[in-house]
Amino acid sequence: MKRRFAEETILLISIIKWIFLATVIGIIVGLSTTLFLKLLNWSRLFASNYSYYFLLLPVALFLSAAIIKYLAPDAEGHGTEKVIEAVHKRSGKIKAAVVPVKLVATIITLAAGGSVGKEGPCAQIGGGLSSIFADLFKFDDRDRKKLVICGISAGFASVFGTPIAGAIFGVEVLFIGTILYDVLLPSFIAGIISYHISSSLGISYFYHPLNFVPVFTEWFFIKVVLSGIFFGIVSALLIETLKLGNKLSEKLQISKPLKGIVGGLVLIGLVFIFSKQYLGLGLESIQSCLEGARIIWYAFILKIIFTSITLNFGGSGGIVTPIFFIGATSGTLFAYLLGLDFATFAAIGLVAVLAGAANTPIAASIMAVELFGPKVAPYATVACVISFLMTGHRSVYPSQILSIKKSPSLLVEIGGEIEKVEAQFHPRSKSLIGLLAAIVRTIRGKIKK
Repeated sequence: MKRRFAEETILLISIIKWIFLATVIGIIVGLSTTLFLKLLNWSRLFASNYSYYFLLLPVALFLSAAIIKYLAPDAEGHGTEKVIEAVHKRSGKIKAAVVPVKLVATIITLAAGGSVGKEGPCAQIGGGLSSIFADLFKFDDRDRKKLVICGISAGFASVFGTPIAGAIFGVEVLFIGTILYDVLLPSFIAGIISYHISSSLGISYFYHPLNFVPVFTEWFFIKVVLSGIFFGIVSALLIETLKLGNKLSEKLQISKPLKGIVGGLVLIGLVFIFSKQYLGLGLESIQSCLEGARIIWYAFILKIIFTSITLNFGGSGGIVTPIFFIGATSGTLFAYLLGLDFATFAAIGLVAVLAGAANTPIAASIMAVELFGPKVAPYATVACVISFLMTGHRSVYPSQILSIKKSPSLLVEIGGEIEKVEAQFHPRSKSLIGLLAAIVRTIRGKIKK
């Protein structure tokens, strides 16, 4: 009896401790995210007063790359990836310089039209401030990791206005196939607090409940399954294009700031060939797709290219907002090809490509409810899970740790970084494929007779 009472007492104290700490982290991240978003909105409004603001892209990418290289190299890339790396390799230790450098570099990149997102900086700023908080109060490595994960959740929740999906994202994005249940409560609290702090300070959020209610039929469900396969392929295309951009950047034997000038000039050329539609966050295009408007069929391909160039040639920012653009526009294309409702599949595509590219099907499914309402949730969830499986063993976050095989017919090494994973056919799967091929040949022979 005493032993049971002691156990419950310890658990109660632990719960109270993490409710308090998560609340503090939520307040800190909510305030910092609000500051970042307000500065970002001001800079974008200022730049939009000039029709050819994108001509500053070479200068912006040069400056972004330079301040990161010389002041905080850990601020390079799209933010969330660096926080994942810090959690796995350094027990969540993030240098204090990362916070201001990431904020400034991202604002410079987005103001000039770089194709990046705003969630990565918020996750890195949230994680960085959480790490600083842990060091100030002498927390051990285990608690620091939990606090940094809370910072990721709080940053994601406050930037998109999705407290539940944000909380799940923070505990799902670290491992592919595993959720950190011991951080679930503080992540929820940090996300909810951060979201309410930001919204109370004037940050407005996107919420677009769908008016179209699809009637469930077997044929419609098959189309949803097909869409999941399609969005998984789009996710894989995004990841491979990012890798290709990185290889091209590494082949240039010049300093990173000079690479920024090269990337900026290439982006300017692409803008004159196509349009300014693929610069920046692309929120107007996302909104148009969700309202049922048609968009040029290859829009998602161009956004992938713009984003890969920006991130691999000196730009700083997140990856999730471009993923939203890519998902919504590819969803519109899928709906057009199959004669479906544009808005419905733009919404499904938005979350399904996130599920595939980031390996976060649960967070993406919950986000569908928070952004678009519960009516589309069953279809979005199916598409998210299929997209997650179809993307294979790859990710926009190379430091994610693989905890499951996505198919028993593949040989993959569990427990390593996804970047180093190479999937191979299982010997038994080869015999199964041979058996299926034999069955197909037999059927063809009977048809010919």
